[in-house]
Amino acid sequence: MKTLSLVIPIYNEEKTLENIVSKTLKIEQDEFAKKNDIKLELVLIDDCSSDKSLEVAKNLAMNNPKIKVFAHKKNQGKGAALKTGFQYATGDYIGIQDADDEYNPNDYLKLIKPILDNKADVVYGSRYLKRDVRRILYFWHTFMNKGLTLLTNMYTNLDITDMETCYKLFRADVIKNIVPKLKENRFGFEPEVTIYVAKGKYRVYECAISYNPRTYEEGKKIKAKDGLRALYCIMHYGGHCAPLPMQILIYLFIGGVSAIINITLFLIFTKFFDSLFINIALAFVLSALVNYLLCISLLFRHKARWSSFTEIITYILTLIIMGGADYLATFLFLNIGMNNFWAKSLSSLIGTIGNFVLRKYFVFLEKK
Repeated sequence: MKTLSLVIPIYNEEKTLENIVSKTLKIEQDEFAKKNDIKLELVLIDDCSSDKSLEVAKNLAMNNPKIKVFAHKKNQGKGAALKTGFQYATGDYIGIQDADDEYNPNDYLKLIKPILDNKADVVYGSRYLKRDVRRILYFWHTFMNKGLTLLTNMYTNLDITDMETCYKLFRADVIKNIVPKLKENRFGFEPEVTIYVAKGKYRVYECAISYNPRTYEEGKKIKAKDGLRALYCIMHYGGHCAPLPMQILIYLFIGGVSAIINITLFLIFTKFFDSLFINIALAFVLSALVNYLLCISLLFRHKARWSSFTEIITYILTLIIMGGADYLATFLFLNIGMNNFWAKSLSSLIGTIGNFVLRKYFVFLEKK
């Protein structure tokens, strides 16, 4: 016998909860489930609902030993509810089922097959693979989902079609290993867990699922701000393990922002100070601070190899090295007749290349 645990995060879903639980429990009655001796465990996590969702969940659990109910005393978000559910799930395979009626639980019988066949460790249910019919709703919502999926693929070197899907099925040992590392409490869970799946080099499969999206009037909760948070999560959690070409592109962005700040401040300071040394030094230090903050936010892991103090010391050392190179390059370019803009632009380009190499292979070098 194998047990499929489905974690159901709940927030104000009193209207749909009983129906989705009833549909999910019917999985066991399918011939495929009977043939493979698949049993169910439903782990319901109420995230401090303000309606009667928790009451409904408890009533369902009273009538069925397959259902477990846990509740947060404070609303924390879908990601937090999932992490709680993963900790309490005891099945051999653990998946996610929303409490709304957008997804069809029977699709889990398709998702579980590659794992039962020992082909996959993780299976995603894709809303964008070919299916017969679909409901048409929000263009920008779909555009955001596909855009975030594309960016996630660029960071992870995976080739999935639907990173934001609810339907993710894991071998229990896989998700139990990932859960302690997760930090996101809202919808940022989706890109974060995908990045850890990629980093773990697990075997990932995908299959088409049915999807009946609801409108915001019907209770859809994800907002534009969640898309922005997902974008940040992809960059923040994925940058340090992204393929080298992607890391170079990210650092070109970081270096470009820092260079623009460097050039702008240098030009501003030249109007207030006569000393070339002061102008170069002030612009360089301030742009270097921006560079460091962007590096630990979007590209490298903070304290990957060193303690905070040692990391700062090594970073300052690279500043001294590249600061000297920046000053020398600017001085030389000015003395061969370049104007302020071009002299500073070329020295900033040299600094961008040098800074990437020193940061990746010295300041933020990760332990093997």
